[in-house]
Amino acid sequence: MSTTNKIMIVDDELSMRTYVQMMLEPQGYELLLLESGLELIDELSKPNIPDLIILDVIMPMMSGFEACRKIKANPRWQHIPVILVTVLDTKEAILKGMEAGADDFIQKPINFNELQARVRSMLRIKNQYDELQKILHLREELSNMVVHDMSSPITLIQLHAALLEEQLTDPKQREHLEMIQVAADRLDSFTNDMLMMAKFEHSKLRINPSEVEIKDMALNFEKHFSIMAKSKGIELKLELPEQPLKLFIDQHLFSRVIANLLTNALQYSPPQSKVVLRLQSLNKHLKLQVIDEGVGIPEADQERIFNKFEVVELKKKGIKQIGLGLTFCKMVVDAHAGKIYVQANQPTGSIFTVEI
Repeated sequence: MSTTNKIMIVDDELSMRTYVQMMLEPQGYELLLLESGLELIDELSKPNIPDLIILDVIMPMMSGFEACRKIKANPRWQHIPVILVTVLDTKEAILKGMEAGADDFIQKPINFNELQARVRSMLRIKNQYDELQKILHLREELSNMVVHDMSSPITLIQLHAALLEEQLTDPKQREHLEMIQVAADRLDSFTNDMLMMAKFEHSKLRINPSEVEIKDMALNFEKHFSIMAKSKGIELKLELPEQPLKLFIDQHLFSRVIANLLTNALQYSPPQSKVVLRLQSLNKHLKLQVIDEGVGIPEADQERIFNKFEVVELKKKGIKQIGLGLTFCKMVVDAHAGKIYVQANQPTGSIFTVEI
C-alpha cells in the first residue's frame, strides 16, 4: 500500500490510540492521533484531509455517530471512508452507525488481521475514488478547452454575417441571413454559458448589480426572438405590467437567463403554439415566467433539470427541454438570492418561473 495514505485515529483513550497506531505503523501509513470528535472536525478543516478515519463511537462531548454525521454532511469530507470502532455489539448500534453514514465497523477488542483487511479495503475504495475524480477533472478541463476554442469561429460567423447584411437587398436572402445570425447568437450564448459555468465552479459567482428597467429588457428580447418565433410559426407574446419595473440585478447575467429560457421555450414548442414572457411586480420583487405549450416535463424530473449531472440521464429518458443552459440559469438566480423552478402548464407545456 502506498506510503502516502493518511489515516486519522480518533479515540478518547490514549491506550487505544497507541494500540491502533502500533498495528498500522509498520505498513508505512501517515498516522495522526486525535482524542475527540471536536478535534477531528477541527483537523478536517485544514487543507490536507485524510484518506481514512478510524473513529471510536463512545466519546465525551461528541460521539462517533455525531462526528460521522457531520463528516458525511460536508461535501468536502463526505467521500472520506469512516470505520467506526465500538464495544457495542447490537444490531441497533450498527443501524445507527449506518444511518450516520459509516462505511465499515470494527468491534473491540480489535483483531490485528481484521483491522489490516478493513483498512486496506477502505483505502482501495478511496484510491479508486481519487483516480476517478482525476479522470473526471481532466475530461471537464478538455471540454472547457474545446468550448473556448469554439469562440473564435463563432465570432467570425457573426462578423461575416454582419458584413453580408450591409450588401444583401433580396428579402428572401435577408430572411435566411437573419436565421444564420440567430443561430450564431444562440451558439455564442451557449459557449459563453459553458465558459462562465467553468469559472463559477472554481470560485463563487460575483454579481455586479445596478438598477435595471426589466420591461425595457423584455421589449428588446421581443425584437430579437420574434425572428425565431416567426420562422417556427410560434406566437411570441409579452405580458408586462403598466407601471415601471425596476430592480437591482446584474443586467448582463440576468439577460442571459431570460435569453436561455426563451430559447428553450421556442426550440421545443410546436408550430401554431404560443410562448409567453410574463413579468409581475410583487412587493418590490420580480416574478418572471416563460410559458410554453410544448410536451412539458414530468413532475418527478422538475427539480432534476437544473442539475448538470442529471442532464445526460434525462436526455436518455427522452426529456428534450433540458440542457446546461438551465444549470447556468440556476447559478445566476441563486447568486441573486432568488429561486427558479418549473411547473406544468395546462393542458400541455411548461411554466418556468424566476423570483428575485
